[in-house]
Amino acid sequence: MSHTPTFVTCSSLSFAWPDGTTVFDGLQLAVGPGRTGLIGLNGSGKSTLLRLLAGELTPSAGTVKASGDIGYLPQTVVLDTGLRVDQALGIAAVRAGLLAIEAGDTSEEHFAAVGDDWDVEERARATLDQLGLGHIGLDRTVGELSGGECVLLRLAALLLARPAVLLLDEPTNNLDLLARERLYAAVDSWPGVMVVVSHDRALLERVDRIADLRDGEVRWYGGTYSAYEEALAQEQEAAERMVRVAEADVQRQKRELADAHVKLARRVRYGQKMYDTKREPRVVMKARRRAAQVSAGKHRIMHSEKLAEARERLDEAVEAVRDDDEIRIELPRTVVPPDRAVLTLRDLRLRYGAPTGGTFGQAGGGLQVHGPERISLTGRNGSGKTTLLRTIAGELEPVSGQVQVHVPLRFLPQRLDVLDDSLSVAENVARFAPGATNNAIRARLARFLFRGASADRPAGTLSGGERFRASLAALLLAEPAPQLLLLDEPTNNLDLASTRRLTEALRAYEGALIVASHDAPFLDAIGVTRRLTL
Repeated sequence: MSHTPTFVTCSSLSFAWPDGTTVFDGLQLAVGPGRTGLIGLNGSGKSTLLRLLAGELTPSAGTVKASGDIGYLPQTVVLDTGLRVDQALGIAAVRAGLLAIEAGDTSEEHFAAVGDDWDVEERARATLDQLGLGHIGLDRTVGELSGGECVLLRLAALLLARPAVLLLDEPTNNLDLLARERLYAAVDSWPGVMVVVSHDRALLERVDRIADLRDGEVRWYGGTYSAYEEALAQEQEAAERMVRVAEADVQRQKRELADAHVKLARRVRYGQKMYDTKREPRVVMKARRRAAQVSAGKHRIMHSEKLAEARERLDEAVEAVRDDDEIRIELPRTVVPPDRAVLTLRDLRLRYGAPTGGTFGQAGGGLQVHGPERISLTGRNGSGKTTLLRTIAGELEPVSGQVQVHVPLRFLPQRLDVLDDSLSVAENVARFAPGATNNAIRARLARFLFRGASADRPAGTLSGGERFRASLAALLLAEPAPQLLLLDEPTNNLDLASTRRLTEALRAYEGALIVASHDAPFLDAIGVTRRLTL
């Protein structure tokens, strides 16, 4: 009996946003069994491609086909906080049927609801336990879970559904280290087609192949991310070598063309001299002069064509060398003296997370932040990191205790919901700095790679990385300049180059900083001075 392999394909796929921004124009793609890592610069269309594959977006042309059901984990998981866990897992109807049958109700509708899924509760609990959510009861509500736990819960629902094709968009965002390890194990054991968009190197080391999305096309590289980097380095070295060869060829062709001009001028002068001295019959001299001119002209045309071809080869060689733009982040000059109080927390009890059982902070139930301190918040998903930041920012009221912020503060939330999706990027930034001129806003946005028409794109059409760049630009242009920055998982959705630029900017920042992150190398790189584990 033959086995038909699972797959997902795109044929002549085209898509553009309502404002006319083209993302794909005739994309061809075929993904077979195994794990595929889809990478590319922020804004290259990775998330858009997954949404097209999942059927969440409709292409303007072309088709998407799959050999079976498609499961999709979006970059930002938003679940109704009123849902029960079994509803979020998609097994509530089956559970209700089982409970009714166990209670003695033998109505056909209950058996129809259950079908062959008699062990659904056992499978659900096993899947939750596999992802580190064994402590979550099926009757709890989603509102009691952290952002990271919601991501894992949505993944558990997909694993239970067993789709033929699984699409994961930045699945490790907001996950603590232990949760990431559990997700890695789930990825390793996936039997079907998987396409994962990620900037998590550890996750990309678990894929079978890399699909590099660039300029609306996909290039394939076999192996893990490390193998891709090695292959790309060799490609770029060869491309740069070809540029040097092509540049040398252009210079040679220029010299030969100049020589051809000199020879032509000499022949013209010689022919004219012979004609003037009348050493031979006029008819013969005219014929020789014409022959010399024709010969020299052909020689010149030949060298002009060779120069044009050499320049064309140079253009092609230069095009093969990657020279990607990078964001340039300049944080405001906001020096805070070391002895100045920036933040005071007294006997703080949070609404959600582990600290709700007692006071938050140091011994005695308080926390003082002075001067340009750099504090990291770490801890398991659900421990209250985001809740603490939102409480400090004034978005949540504490159960008890006091929050005193002594300097201008700005908060970049994990979900990047500071932008109005109906407004353009430039209009969003202008909301935070009403006194700034349009030129000042656009100059700032250019540093974040929003140039010209891209600054006029609606925020609702931005990718995760683009949305982060726009949110950060709005935050940093805000008036007054922040002396205390609160950042919640700032490296989520950022490509590696942008993460490096953000790191450099935060290292140069002279205000106080509180960062919630599971990215240990990032926290080390920004020079954290105090670490708090919730």
